[in-house]
Parts: sequence; structure tokens; C-alpha cells
Amino acid sequence: MGPPEMFADAPHETRTDIMRATYVALTKYGYADLTIQRIADEFDKSKSLLYHHYAGKDALLLDFMGFLTDRLEAEIEATSDVDPRRRLDEFFDRLIPLAAARERCEFEGVYVELRAAAAHDVAFREKFTETDHALRDRLADILRAGMESAEFREGDPVRIAEFLLATTLGTMVGRATSDDRWAADIRAELDAYVDARLQPRAGRASVEE
Repeated sequence: MGPPEMFADAPHETRTDIMRATYVALTKYGYADLTIQRIADEFDKSKSLLYHHYAGKDALLLDFMGFLTDRLEAEIEATSDVDPRRRLDEFFDRLIPLAAARERCEFEGVYVELRAAAAHDVAFREKFTETDHALRDRLADILRAGMESAEFREGDPVRIAEFLLATTLGTMVGRATSDDRWAADIRAELDAYVDARLQPRAGRASVEE
């Protein structure tokens, strides 16, 4: 989550500027070495303004995670007039792009650090749970739309969304913590799963004939 282009059309307002500064500082220093001062160094306003809005680093990071989720949801919603299969492809492209830029790869490492903090920090765990549910629900909406239009075969959209999301997030973690470069293979299997699990039987039968 969190590609650099997410700020390309973001308005220049205080919260967005703080989020941008946080993003830059995180990619430079990582979670462990992040401080309010380092965020302030990337912020074009005063450090005191950061403390006016946030009690400390973790409070700011919790809002940052919510900001990322909101931006991603907005991007997904912007494709609501596209057919469901293409919307699924774009969802996967956003979370596990095959040609990720260096800055994106750096941020995936930061994302894993933040996620690891949720193992022992209740507030972070609650925020990641909220984020996961939001992404699952957007995926389920795409699947449900495909089922209602008969582009997808009937099934439980929430259960399928949970599987797809778990695979996608697992790929992000693997790419950030391993030298293996199997994202393309995972993506190919995701596509194969979607075709096998969701392609309408009638459509598949006609192809086989």
C-alpha cells in the first residue's frame, strides 16, 4: 500500500502535508528510527504544528495508516464503472504491482514494520484490523457486482475476498522480507484462481466445446 503517486493529486492542506512528510520520513528511516523531528524535517511548517494535531509519533502513524486506506478505497471506488474482472485486476495491480518502483519497494518494507508492531500494540492491531476489513469489503463489493451481473459464478463474496486479500498481503510481506522475486508467479496463480473459481460454468463449457 502507499505508492508515491497517491500524493500526485492530493490537495495541499495541513493533514495531507503531514501525511506526505510522514511518508517521506518513513521511507528514509523506517519505523524503528522514525521520530517526530525527522517528520518535521520533511514538513514545510513548524514542528509545533505536528504536536498540535498529534500527541506523538504513534498517534500520527495511526492516522497515516487510515489516510492510506482512505486513498486506496477512493482509487478503487473510482473504477466502479469498470467491469468487475478489470476492477479485480486493478486491485491486484495497486497492492502488488509487478514493476514496483524503488520507493514503492522501500515503503513495503516500512509497511511490514508497522504491521509487526501490531503483534504487541493494541492500537496498531485495531487499526490494521480496520484496514483489512475495509479492503476485504471493497473486494467483496467487486465480487458481488460480478455475481449480480453474471460475469462471476455465484459464491460467498466475503470468503473469496478474504482469501484473495490474504494472498495479496502475504505477497507484499514476502517481497519486502525476501530476496525471492516470485510476485509474478503469485499474480499468475491469482489470475488462474479467479478464472477457475469465478468463471461462469456455462461460459467455460462453451469454451471447452
